[in-house]
Amino acid sequence: MRCRQRFSSAAGCISVLPVVMVAAVSGQAAAPSPLFIATPLTEVGVFTSGIEGPACDVDGNVYAVNYERQGTIGRIRPDGSGEIYLELPQGSVGNGIRFGAQREMYVADYVGHNVFKVQPKSRAITIYSHNPNMNQPNDLAMAPGGVLYASDPNWTEGSGQIWRIGLDGNATRLVSDIGTTNGIEVSPDGRTLYVGGSDERVIWAFDIDVDGTISGQRIVIRFADHGLDGLRSDVDGNLYVTRYGAGTVVKVSPSGRILQEIDVLGARPSNICLGGLDGRTAYVTEVEHRRFVQFRVDRPGLAWQRLRSQ
Repeated sequence: MRCRQRFSSAAGCISVLPVVMVAAVSGQAAAPSPLFIATPLTEVGVFTSGIEGPACDVDGNVYAVNYERQGTIGRIRPDGSGEIYLELPQGSVGNGIRFGAQREMYVADYVGHNVFKVQPKSRAITIYSHNPNMNQPNDLAMAPGGVLYASDPNWTEGSGQIWRIGLDGNATRLVSDIGTTNGIEVSPDGRTLYVGGSDERVIWAFDIDVDGTISGQRIVIRFADHGLDGLRSDVDGNLYVTRYGAGTVVKVSPSGRILQEIDVLGARPSNICLGGLDGRTAYVTEVEHRRFVQFRVDRPGLAWQRLRSQ
């Protein structure tokens, strides 16, 4: 079987096939859904072309920005039906979403240089962090203790920044002019920060030092073509990376080995989260058709596990 030469890593190029579960025989329980096979979750066009920043709760719902119109957050139920969960303040447009230990929601507002905090019951919105030196806070990652990290690209200049947002909401710039920082994630042990460079087609890793700063920049994997956007970790530390333009999600080991590649039914997947009722459903925001697609995975998502254990 010919291997597709679209990516490189320390392990080289590999070819992978979807893992399919054996169908149940008559009279037994229904067979589990096949792994790594994408299917639509929502109807076409229920989001705008700004569909981004998905996050999963522990009840099986998934959230993303710009549902029906810009400046909203939509909540999609497990059956694919949806509703407007939240209207952001006038002029604000969201991107990355994360949930905190108390089920509070954090939303990156790339227009207003803000990160909002949303209370879980009242849905009251406050500005958790603001810094005018941000280009446009894009995606968010959360460390085990609740510290947030934010990517901050400058698309016009082909550069980007990385920010640390402490428990007091204070934003500290850790890195500047690194490249077009986009997807961002913290490893299960809280010791490694992963950041994707979209235009550079790389995933960088940094050591998270005891004071929350980062050091030891290195490349985990470099792709030969297309961009990359969002990324999320499972409980084993493997990264699911959306390949914007390639129309796939790739599962990458911490050492940079491609483990799976999944066709997500549209050329422009923007981001991903792992959740559902058991943490093992991947939800992908798909720009071409302005919808969610989903596929089953073999291990639960890291953020879902942390949220469920609180």
